[in-house]
Amino acid sequence: MQIFKHGLRSYRELPVRLSEFGKVHRYEPSGALHGLMRVRAFTQDDAHIFITEDQITEECVAVTRLILDIYRDFGFEDVRIKFADRPQKRVGADEVWDRAEEALKAASKAAGIDYILNPGEGAFYGPKLEFVLRDAIGRDWQCGTVQVDLNLPGRLGAHYIDEKSAKRTPVMLHRAIFGSLERFFAILLEHHAGRLPVWLAPVQGVVMSITDRQAEYVRSITESLKNQQFRVEADLRNEKVGFKIREHTLQRVPYLLVAGDKEVAAKLLSVRTRSGKDLGTMSLETFSERLRGEAESRGRRTLED
Repeated sequence: MQIFKHGLRSYRELPVRLSEFGKVHRYEPSGALHGLMRVRAFTQDDAHIFITEDQITEECVAVTRLILDIYRDFGFEDVRIKFADRPQKRVGADEVWDRAEEALKAASKAAGIDYILNPGEGAFYGPKLEFVLRDAIGRDWQCGTVQVDLNLPGRLGAHYIDEKSAKRTPVMLHRAIFGSLERFFAILLEHHAGRLPVWLAPVQGVVMSITDRQAEYVRSITESLKNQQFRVEADLRNEKVGFKIREHTLQRVPYLLVAGDKEVAAKLLSVRTRSGKDLGTMSLETFSERLRGEAESRGRRTLED
């Protein structure tokens, strides 16, 4: 708010979008604490967007689509959306709340989303949409949110100059995509059972030798993939290849590349997935192209499809 108030603002500048990753501290009761899902300190991707009242629908639609699009990138298709209206303890007149709630409903309709009413659970300053993700055992957790605030900007002295040179109070949207980063990461890991999409996996592939004779070939393949910005490792240990495959499968490495004498002679790689699917042999160029396509698609397309 203070950043927006720093200097005279014109309607031509709106929307003004300000965001940060901020540390939030809450003294939750010890009995309510639960792993990374509910903690006493967490990191929030907080944003505030200053707009005119006429821009509410357009901006809410854009933010809603952004949130859902990012969730799909992480593999979440089943997102529940709740509409939380005015709580008993609130600031502002009822007619202001009427405008805010109607504006958010209109934006929800324009975005083509269906929501569940969550009566009386809005913020004290305005109604909100809550984006709820379900964890691996069926519990719902609120993550993202979009809140329409017609109350605090005026109370805190935020203004802009409209097209008629009159002083007007902006609308403020409160927006978070992940909510708590710690909570989101916990849900993400449980949702995929550790089998993260390729673009997220810390190690995207492991290149394995069968004997010492393939060591130089494995090193060159690994170096080439690293030069293409893939996160790969070489496994040159003097272990049976079955042992290596099992170990890296348990570590949820997406792609396991094996090079034996035949593969070295043909300049190919034997490719299999962590799910045990054998993709056959392919050249380094073919594998790189397909892996890049999967990474760039943010997991919406996999080599197993």
